[in-house]
Amino acid sequence: MRFTLRQLEYFIAAGETGSITLASERIHISQPSISTAIAHLERELSVQLFIRHHAQGLSLTPTGREILREAKALVAQAEGLYTLASESGGQVRGPLSLGCMVTLAPMLVPELAHAFTTAYPATRIRYVEGDQEQLITGLRRSETEVALTYDLQVPDDIHFTPLADLPPHVLVGEGHPFASRPAVAVADLVGEPMILLDLPLSREYFLALFMAEGLQPMIAARSAHQEVVRTMVANGYGFTLFNVRPRSDLALDGKRLVRVRLAGNHRPMRIGLARLKQLNRSRLVEAFESHCRAFISDAYIPGMVAPATEKRVKRG
Repeated sequence: MRFTLRQLEYFIAAGETGSITLASERIHISQPSISTAIAHLERELSVQLFIRHHAQGLSLTPTGREILREAKALVAQAEGLYTLASESGGQVRGPLSLGCMVTLAPMLVPELAHAFTTAYPATRIRYVEGDQEQLITGLRRSETEVALTYDLQVPDDIHFTPLADLPPHVLVGEGHPFASRPAVAVADLVGEPMILLDLPLSREYFLALFMAEGLQPMIAARSAHQEVVRTMVANGYGFTLFNVRPRSDLALDGKRLVRVRLAGNHRPMRIGLARLKQLNRSRLVEAFESHCRAFISDAYIPGMVAPATEKRVKRG
């Protein structure tokens, strides 16, 4: 066999994303390395794996689709050797496929993953970002073993371990009239332009806060990108509702944001670890779950201001 498992991994990433660029972002490998690996596989197997579309990415050939399926099975079998060795030897080692909610990933993953691989040097974490629907699909297709996400409409076939609660809050620019108030009610927001974080299930959660009181927000703009919403709010386009609490109160353009308490009792979003119920936990997954329970709680959340900490500061 004159190709490597790593080359197969690069091919799988390109095949699943349909793009060299997206594959590079997903597995954190340079685009030339992925292109070289694909070209090598095509020469070695004497087949065309992809059809190249100018400025529109890649699409698998019929043969490419068949090889993708076999390549994924082969890589899964190879990774299973690590799991088998870990189980029999009492060690925690091997690769872990982790999904993470796109709004949580920039804050949670860097510190959490680094601390885990430092504690268990024989492990490595491959993570993918997505919205709630994409993460559940990834678990069901065995593309990921566990996922850090919210308790938003968790299906019956998914086991969810709660870790920390994030109540909703109002986010405004520092020049907004609400910025100087200790709290605002949902009714106060109705006449103000809202910049909605437009992600599956997340948007339903935020809109339900208004529906519960028989109200309807005035949505001025939508974006699926958290930093776009934050920057628009910082520039005075309107307010938004968030649950995440980044430690930085600056938008990407340097303008300041102010977090204001949302008055009333509202269901929080709960961060937790999701996995498929029917899939037995490996020693590696058990170790990662224990690691998450130790690192994420109401008192401490990597990359965020924890709600319990914020309450103590305000009381003081």
